[in-house]
Amino acid sequence: MRSYLDFEKPVAELEAKLEELRQIEANGDGVSIADEISRLEAKSAEALKGLYAALTPWQKTMVARHPQRPHFVDYCAGLITDFTPLAGDRAFGEDEAIVGGFGRFRGEPVCVIGQEKGSTTDARIRHNFGMARPEGYRKAVRLMELADRFGLPMLSFVDTAGAYPGIEAEERGQAEAIARSTEACLALGAPNVSVIIGEGGSGGAIAIATANKVLMLEHTIYSVISPEGAASILWRDAARAQDAATNMKITAQDLVKLGVIDGVIPEPPGGAHRDPAAAIAATGEAIATALTDLHNMGPEEIRDHRADKFLRIGRKV
Repeated sequence: MRSYLDFEKPVAELEAKLEELRQIEANGDGVSIADEISRLEAKSAEALKGLYAALTPWQKTMVARHPQRPHFVDYCAGLITDFTPLAGDRAFGEDEAIVGGFGRFRGEPVCVIGQEKGSTTDARIRHNFGMARPEGYRKAVRLMELADRFGLPMLSFVDTAGAYPGIEAEERGQAEAIARSTEACLALGAPNVSVIIGEGGSGGAIAIATANKVLMLEHTIYSVISPEGAASILWRDAARAQDAATNMKITAQDLVKLGVIDGVIPEPPGGAHRDPAAAIAATGEAIATALTDLHNMGPEEIRDHRADKFLRIGRKV
């Protein structure tokens, strides 16, 4: 069953009417309503297209958090063959908020890391809603070091509200683990490409997204803090999250203009959750293009390219 966001109410009403008409037609009572169905389908598609062409930053935040958006496991299944996951950080334990391993992207061996939120209640609890603990980031470092040793490109898929802020995570060195993971990204001698597929929240995201190429899907967000958190700090009122989202410049369209990211991947009309296969295919094409751009660079060139990219952010050129 499709889940609708608050601002999608006009489309929801049209699609509910469409479903009623399809049921009437399926019952076969002799009344031909094919023309009416076609008219409503066209009207619904046009309404959806118009709605998503003018989303506010807060509405994009809602789309990025949509429970039916494809998650890392969906992208991995759709883009990576022969995937072999690795578990544990060889120090404390396993953290399922970050899933990673090795496989093949279009026939070429790669290292793959992603934050997984989970699609069911049980899965969300098991994956801790995509919020990694220190052992998750240490597992990512372990994978990156293996990728660097064998010269394998690294692909990362970001979808997290942020690193887990619990007491036990702080006790086990959360900040240090995030810093080490970011350092490992910067030190890679092989190309790395990162894609924001939902939320890109704070250091929890940057820990695996310090890449040569950072891409965002059209209706995703990437920010130093959530809009609710920013509103609580700036105005002491989380209800002003919409104002914060607008002022923070967290959308893909804003960030590509500011030079924080390198490209925007178009989503199907109505968002990635409406047509996951199309969104995953478009992501695959964007990753292939990004890897081709980096293909002929040696390890030092790759490191210099990555360092220069991040040093340029915020500077006038």
